[in-house]
Amino acid sequence: MRIPRFFTTQALACGDTVALEAGPSQHIARALRMQAGAELLLFNGQGGQYPAVLVEVDKKRVVATLGDQLLEELESPLQVHLGIAVSRGERMDWVIQKATELGVSSVTPLFTERTEVKLRGERAAKKTRHWQNIAVSACEQCGRNRLPNIAGLSELSAWLGNTAADHKLVLHHRAGQNDSSAASPTSIALLIGPEGGLSEAEVDAAELAGYQSLRLGPRILRTETAPLAALAILQAKWGDMSGD
Repeated sequence: MRIPRFFTTQALACGDTVALEAGPSQHIARALRMQAGAELLLFNGQGGQYPAVLVEVDKKRVVATLGDQLLEELESPLQVHLGIAVSRGERMDWVIQKATELGVSSVTPLFTERTEVKLRGERAAKKTRHWQNIAVSACEQCGRNRLPNIAGLSELSAWLGNTAADHKLVLHHRAGQNDSSAASPTSIALLIGPEGGLSEAEVDAAELAGYQSLRLGPRILRTETAPLAALAILQAKWGDMSGD
Protein backbone atom coordinates (compact mmCIF):
# COMPACT_ATOMS: atom_id res chain seq x y z
CA MET A 1 0.00 0.00 0.00
CA ARG A 2 1.33 3.41 -0.97
CA ILE A 3 2.32 5.60 2.01
CA PRO A 4 0.55 8.99 1.81
CA ARG A 5 2.69 12.12 1.53
CA PHE A 6 1.90 15.55 2.94
CA PHE A 7 3.44 18.99 2.62
CA THR A 8 4.04 21.16 5.68
CA THR A 9 5.47 24.63 5.99
CA GLN A 10 7.23 23.72 9.25
CA ALA A 11 10.93 23.03 9.82
CA LEU A 12 11.53 19.28 9.96
CA ALA A 13 14.23 17.24 11.70
CA CYS A 14 14.66 13.63 12.74
CA GLY A 15 13.07 12.95 16.13
CA ASP A 16 10.81 16.00 16.07
CA THR A 17 7.13 15.75 16.94
CA VAL A 18 5.04 18.10 14.80
CA ALA A 19 1.40 19.12 14.83
CA LEU A 20 0.25 19.34 11.23
CA GLU A 21 -1.63 22.26 9.70
CA ALA A 22 -5.43 22.24 9.39
CA GLY A 23 -5.50 21.15 5.72
CA PRO A 24 -3.48 17.93 5.98
CA SER A 25 -4.90 17.23 9.44
CA GLN A 26 -8.46 17.22 8.14
CA HIS A 27 -7.49 15.07 5.18
CA ILE A 28 -5.74 12.55 7.44
CA ALA A 29 -8.50 12.40 10.07
CA ARG A 30 -11.65 12.78 7.99
CA ALA A 31 -10.92 11.69 4.42
CA LEU A 32 -8.33 8.96 4.96
CA ARG A 33 -9.46 8.09 8.52
CA MET A 34 -5.91 7.28 9.53
CA GLN A 35 -5.28 6.25 13.11
CA ALA A 36 -2.41 6.61 15.57
CA GLY A 37 0.41 4.30 14.56
CA ALA A 38 -0.14 4.80 10.82
CA GLU A 39 2.82 5.74 8.61
CA LEU A 40 3.13 8.78 6.37
CA LEU A 41 5.78 10.91 4.67
CA LEU A 42 6.29 14.64 5.28
CA PHE A 43 8.21 17.20 3.24
CA ASN A 44 8.53 20.99 3.44
CA GLY A 45 9.89 21.92 0.02
CA GLN A 46 13.46 22.36 1.27
CA GLY A 47 14.63 19.00 -0.06
CA GLY A 48 14.28 15.46 1.17
CA GLN A 49 11.35 13.91 2.98
CA TYR A 50 10.77 12.33 6.37
CA PRO A 51 9.03 9.09 7.25
CA ALA A 52 6.70 9.72 10.16
CA VAL A 53 4.32 7.91 12.47
CA LEU A 54 1.06 9.37 13.71
CA VAL A 55 0.97 9.64 17.50
CA GLU A 56 -2.27 11.61 17.89
CA VAL A 57 -5.29 11.87 15.59
CA ASP A 58 -8.57 13.62 16.23
CA LYS A 59 -10.81 16.06 14.35
CA LYS A 60 -8.89 19.12 15.55
CA ARG A 61 -5.32 17.91 15.94
CA VAL A 62 -2.97 15.52 14.15
CA VAL A 63 0.55 14.95 15.51
CA ALA A 64 3.38 12.90 14.00
CA THR A 65 6.90 11.91 15.06
CA LEU A 66 9.62 12.08 12.39
CA GLY A 67 12.18 9.45 11.48
CA ASP A 68 15.47 9.79 9.55
CA GLN A 69 15.46 12.10 6.54
CA LEU A 70 15.32 10.46 3.11
CA LEU A 71 17.40 12.49 0.65
CA GLU A 72 16.25 11.10 -2.70
CA GLU A 73 15.25 13.92 -5.08
CA LEU A 74 13.12 13.70 -8.20
CA GLU A 75 13.92 17.12 -9.68
CA SER A 76 14.80 17.33 -13.35
CA PRO A 77 18.22 18.69 -14.35
CA LEU A 78 16.35 20.84 -16.88
CA GLN A 79 14.89 23.99 -15.33
CA VAL A 80 11.78 24.98 -17.28
CA HIS A 81 10.05 28.31 -16.61
CA LEU A 82 6.58 28.18 -18.16
CA GLY A 83 4.90 31.45 -19.03
CA ILE A 84 1.29 30.74 -19.99
CA ALA A 85 -1.68 32.98 -20.64
CA VAL A 86 -4.45 32.59 -18.06
CA SER A 87 -7.30 30.45 -19.38
CA ARG A 88 -10.92 30.09 -18.35
CA GLY A 89 -12.54 27.57 -16.04
CA GLU A 90 -10.45 24.71 -14.71
CA ARG A 91 -8.00 24.67 -17.62
CA MET A 92 -5.36 26.60 -15.69
CA ASP A 93 -5.74 24.28 -12.70
CA TRP A 94 -5.13 21.34 -15.03
CA VAL A 95 -2.01 22.94 -16.50
CA ILE A 96 -0.53 23.73 -13.07
CA GLN A 97 -1.18 20.20 -11.81
CA LYS A 98 0.20 18.37 -14.83
CA ALA A 99 3.12 20.74 -15.40
CA THR A 100 4.18 20.09 -11.79
CA GLU A 101 4.05 16.35 -12.42
CA LEU A 102 6.14 16.87 -15.56
CA GLY A 103 8.88 18.63 -13.58
CA VAL A 104 8.34 22.31 -14.36
CA SER A 105 10.44 24.54 -12.08
CA SER A 106 8.44 27.79 -12.40
CA VAL A 107 5.08 28.90 -13.77
CA THR A 108 4.07 32.50 -14.43
CA PRO A 109 0.41 33.11 -15.39
CA LEU A 110 0.27 35.85 -18.03
CA PHE A 111 -2.09 38.49 -19.34
CA THR A 112 -1.94 38.76 -23.14
CA GLU A 113 -3.97 40.60 -25.79
CA ARG A 114 -6.46 37.74 -26.13
CA THR A 115 -6.63 36.70 -22.48
CA GLU A 116 -10.31 36.72 -21.54
CA VAL A 117 -9.87 36.20 -17.79
CA LYS A 118 -9.79 39.43 -15.79
CA LEU A 119 -8.15 39.19 -12.38
CA ARG A 120 -6.92 42.08 -10.28
CA GLY A 121 -6.15 42.88 -6.66
CA GLU A 122 -7.36 40.40 -4.04
CA ARG A 123 -9.03 38.20 -6.67
CA ALA A 124 -5.66 37.77 -8.38
CA ALA A 125 -3.89 37.05 -5.09
CA LYS A 126 -6.56 34.51 -4.12
CA LYS A 127 -6.26 32.77 -7.48
CA THR A 128 -2.46 32.62 -7.17
CA ARG A 129 -2.77 30.98 -3.74
CA HIS A 130 -5.23 28.50 -5.26
CA TRP A 131 -2.74 27.56 -7.98
CA GLN A 132 0.06 27.25 -5.42
CA ASN A 133 -2.08 24.80 -3.45
CA ILE A 134 -2.67 22.78 -6.62
CA ALA A 135 1.11 22.56 -7.11
CA VAL A 136 1.50 21.39 -3.50
CA SER A 137 -1.08 18.63 -4.02
CA ALA A 138 0.63 17.58 -7.26
CA CYS A 139 3.98 17.34 -5.47
CA GLU A 140 2.40 15.23 -2.73
CA GLN A 141 1.11 12.84 -5.38
CA CYS A 142 4.08 12.63 -7.76
CA GLY A 143 6.89 12.43 -5.19
CA ARG A 144 8.59 15.78 -5.72
CA ASN A 145 10.15 17.20 -2.56
CA ARG A 146 10.64 20.71 -3.93
CA LEU A 147 7.76 22.93 -4.95
CA PRO A 148 7.74 24.70 -8.31
CA ASN A 149 7.48 28.45 -8.03
CA ILE A 150 3.96 29.60 -8.96
CA ALA A 151 4.42 33.33 -9.52
CA GLY A 152 1.87 36.10 -9.36
CA LEU A 153 0.10 37.18 -12.53
CA SER A 154 2.19 39.22 -14.93
CA GLU A 155 1.81 41.19 -18.13
CA LEU A 156 3.45 39.46 -21.10
CA SER A 157 5.77 42.41 -21.77
CA ALA A 158 7.16 42.25 -18.24
CA TRP A 159 7.74 38.50 -18.49
CA LEU A 160 9.55 38.83 -21.81
CA GLY A 161 11.87 41.47 -20.40
CA ASN A 162 12.64 39.82 -17.07
CA THR A 163 12.96 36.11 -17.80
CA ALA A 164 16.44 34.66 -18.27
CA ALA A 165 17.20 31.16 -19.65
CA ASP A 166 19.72 29.33 -21.79
CA HIS A 167 17.07 28.74 -24.43
CA LYS A 168 13.81 30.63 -24.99
CA LEU A 169 10.88 29.22 -26.95
CA VAL A 170 7.53 30.69 -28.01
CA LEU A 171 5.00 28.10 -29.09
CA HIS A 172 2.57 28.94 -31.89
CA HIS A 173 1.09 27.17 -34.91
CA ARG A 174 2.43 29.71 -37.42
CA ALA A 175 6.05 28.81 -36.68
CA GLY A 176 8.19 27.40 -39.47
CA GLN A 177 10.52 24.40 -39.41
CA ASN A 178 11.89 23.73 -35.93
CA ASP A 179 15.64 23.94 -35.35
CA SER A 180 16.74 20.87 -33.38
CA SER A 181 20.46 21.73 -33.44
CA ALA A 182 20.49 23.88 -30.27
CA ALA A 183 23.14 22.98 -27.70
CA SER A 184 21.84 21.15 -24.64
CA PRO A 185 20.46 23.80 -22.26
CA THR A 186 20.09 23.59 -18.48
CA SER A 187 17.24 26.12 -18.43
CA ILE A 188 14.39 26.93 -20.81
CA ALA A 189 11.76 29.67 -20.88
CA LEU A 190 8.63 28.41 -22.63
CA LEU A 191 5.91 30.86 -23.70
CA ILE A 192 2.37 29.70 -24.57
CA GLY A 193 -0.61 31.88 -25.41
CA PRO A 194 -4.34 31.77 -24.59
CA GLU A 195 -7.23 29.99 -26.33
CA GLY A 196 -7.06 32.39 -29.29
CA GLY A 197 -3.28 32.19 -29.49
CA LEU A 198 -0.70 34.95 -29.29
CA SER A 199 -1.13 37.82 -31.68
CA GLU A 200 1.40 38.40 -34.44
CA ALA A 201 2.64 41.48 -32.57
CA GLU A 202 3.19 39.40 -29.42
CA VAL A 203 5.08 36.72 -31.34
CA ASP A 204 7.22 39.43 -32.94
CA ALA A 205 7.91 40.93 -29.49
CA ALA A 206 8.93 37.53 -28.17
CA GLU A 207 11.28 36.94 -31.09
CA LEU A 208 12.84 40.38 -30.54
CA ALA A 209 13.38 39.36 -26.91
CA GLY A 210 15.35 36.31 -28.04
CA TYR A 211 12.60 33.69 -28.23
CA GLN A 212 12.74 31.07 -30.98
CA SER A 213 9.40 30.19 -32.54
CA LEU A 214 8.38 26.56 -32.07
CA ARG A 215 5.61 24.40 -33.54
CA LEU A 216 4.57 20.98 -32.25
CA GLY A 217 3.44 19.11 -35.33
CA PRO A 218 0.72 19.98 -37.86
CA ARG A 219 -2.27 20.13 -35.49
CA ILE A 220 -3.38 23.13 -33.44
CA LEU A 221 -3.25 22.19 -29.75
CA ARG A 222 -5.49 23.64 -27.06
CA THR A 223 -3.91 25.96 -24.53
CA GLU A 224 -4.12 23.25 -21.85
CA THR A 225 -2.66 20.58 -24.16
CA ALA A 226 0.24 22.54 -25.66
CA PRO A 227 2.31 23.11 -22.48
CA LEU A 228 2.05 19.48 -21.44
CA ALA A 229 3.09 18.19 -24.85
CA ALA A 230 5.97 20.68 -24.96
CA LEU A 231 7.13 19.85 -21.42
CA ALA A 232 7.14 16.12 -22.15
CA ILE A 233 9.18 16.66 -25.32
CA LEU A 234 11.66 18.98 -23.60
CA GLN A 235 12.09 16.60 -20.65
CA ALA A 236 12.64 13.69 -23.04
CA LYS A 237 15.18 15.65 -25.08
CA TRP A 238 17.14 17.44 -22.34
CA GLY A 239 15.66 16.46 -18.98
CA ASP A 240 14.95 13.23 -17.10
CA MET A 241 12.30 11.50 -19.23
CA SER A 242 14.62 9.87 -21.75
CA GLY A 243 13.68 6.35 -20.66
CA ASP A 244 17.30 5.37 -19.97
